[in-house]
Amino acid sequence: MELVHKYFPNIDEEQVQAFESLHALYMEWNAKINVISRKDIDELYLRHVLHSLGIAKVLSFLPGTKILDIGTGGGFPGIPLAILFPEVHFHLVDSIGKKIRVVNGVKDAIGLTNLTASHQRAEKVNGEFDFIVSRAVTQMNTFYNWTKGKVSKKSKHDLRNGILYLKGGDLKEELKRFPNATIYPLNDYFNEAFFETKSVVHIPLKKK
Repeated sequence: MELVHKYFPNIDEEQVQAFESLHALYMEWNAKINVISRKDIDELYLRHVLHSLGIAKVLSFLPGTKILDIGTGGGFPGIPLAILFPEVHFHLVDSIGKKIRVVNGVKDAIGLTNLTASHQRAEKVNGEFDFIVSRAVTQMNTFYNWTKGKVSKKSKHDLRNGILYLKGGDLKEELKRFPNATIYPLNDYFNEAFFETKSVVHIPLKKK
């Protein structure tokens, strides 16, 4: 939790309480439904919460923004971002139903009213969103195809509407098809060694 305070010192008391409650909640849910590895649960704030909040270092979402989190797993990056941006609406989807059970359980426990979650495949999601976020659920070519027709044409942020994707490693080969992609290395924002190979990839999209 100290890591969240370190990099996001302006969060209010309600947000502090929500972030602090995540560890116990995920420990409880993980005992029933394994959504986080045993090794990672001990590093929840570094490897999951702060990693998810890397997107917020690249872009601060304006009130009223609509975000789709594809392949959210146990709720990352969507839940930490929803705590940080209470006036932004987040829709989290995953094709595995038990993971959405965890998301809804955590959401209800901390009283997140700006988040909805559904058990469905990305291709079946209806509606338009300002940004689509995710944490390395698949190769970018595949992920890009899942996002078609889901991004609103009207942009209101400094970055154009599109994908904000948390990825690790060397991305040159994977992003060859996307010359308009911008890579934001997370070690520009966070000092911990975990982030040395981690990035946020922004790909602007136009509605088809």
